[in-house]
Amino acid sequence: MERRSFVRGAGLAGVLAAGSAPAIVHAQATLRWRVASSFPKSLDTIFGAGEVFAKKVGEMTGGKFQITVHAAGELMPPLGVVDGVQNGTVEACHTVPYYFFGKDPTFAIGAAIPFGLNSRQMSAWMFEGNGLKLMREFYDGYNIVNFPCGNTGAQMGGWFRKEIKSLDDMKGLKFRIGGFAGKIVERLGAVPQNLPGSEIYQALEKGTIDAAEWVGPYDDQKLGFYKVAPYYLYPGWWEGGPQVDLFINKKAYESLSAEYKAIVEAASAYAHVDMQAKYDARNPPALKQLVASNTKLIAFPKAIMDAAFKTSMEVYAELNSSNPAWKKIYSDYDAFRRDQNLWFRFTEARFDSFMQAQKL
Repeated sequence: MERRSFVRGAGLAGVLAAGSAPAIVHAQATLRWRVASSFPKSLDTIFGAGEVFAKKVGEMTGGKFQITVHAAGELMPPLGVVDGVQNGTVEACHTVPYYFFGKDPTFAIGAAIPFGLNSRQMSAWMFEGNGLKLMREFYDGYNIVNFPCGNTGAQMGGWFRKEIKSLDDMKGLKFRIGGFAGKIVERLGAVPQNLPGSEIYQALEKGTIDAAEWVGPYDDQKLGFYKVAPYYLYPGWWEGGPQVDLFINKKAYESLSAEYKAIVEAASAYAHVDMQAKYDARNPPALKQLVASNTKLIAFPKAIMDAAFKTSMEVYAELNSSNPAWKKIYSDYDAFRRDQNLWFRFTEARFDSFMQAQKL
């Protein structure tokens, strides 16, 4: 997605939202799509982004392009949605790309990798860097056209049934952790479990797993994790800025008119911004409530952070040597991350650290 293309799409969205849709849009027959989500309906933030997208498309086409969003399990399993889009069972899905790292680790770069970009940097790489171009080239091999459609912002490190004080406490720990990060915690001695959100609470309650991460306070409170695991660790070093994507079947996308393609682009961009705005607004009060419910907030020990970083860099080097698709995209991502971290060091990080030390 080039910036000029994005601006054109956003401009069209404004015209349509104002009720001045081109005649060609009104003339088209009603089009109906289904979007399979990887998330339960109860999570009005992450599942809700799909609904926000669908609603905007309907509004901008005067109801001529109708999209229904189906929660995890309604049409297909939450981790089966990419297969559904690939084979045309549904026109699109709303999911986190790293869930599908088993197909190819390169999927994870399109969402989040340990010690990767934060949410602003991820959007910058996608919209102004080479991110969207490179990921689209990769997804083309899976019959998919992708659009950024949400970001949670930096996540929490998860809920633990026992306190984590050292690397030794990670040994044998059955840890529900999403996607690619499982490769890293496995090398630290933990046993990764890739469970969908709807199955985490029961597994944690029964002791089938010892720890679990999801997103952050607002969603985690809804899912009730604080009732069965008292220790809440931070930060989620494997998810500094995880992007949620809209994956569209290539044939379905190419069948759209130019106007509808622009509307899809604009509506997904709106949902992309809307999701993080909701998380940023809702997480602070939820965290206060969790602490009031005797949740114990604990930072990951520096020894674990250091070991996880070192291990992550080793895994990336191995993939550079063995996976050409990974190397092509990660090389660009890595260079972009380096420049972003240099810039943020003098601006965002310094400003944030000062402000967070103040009594307001």
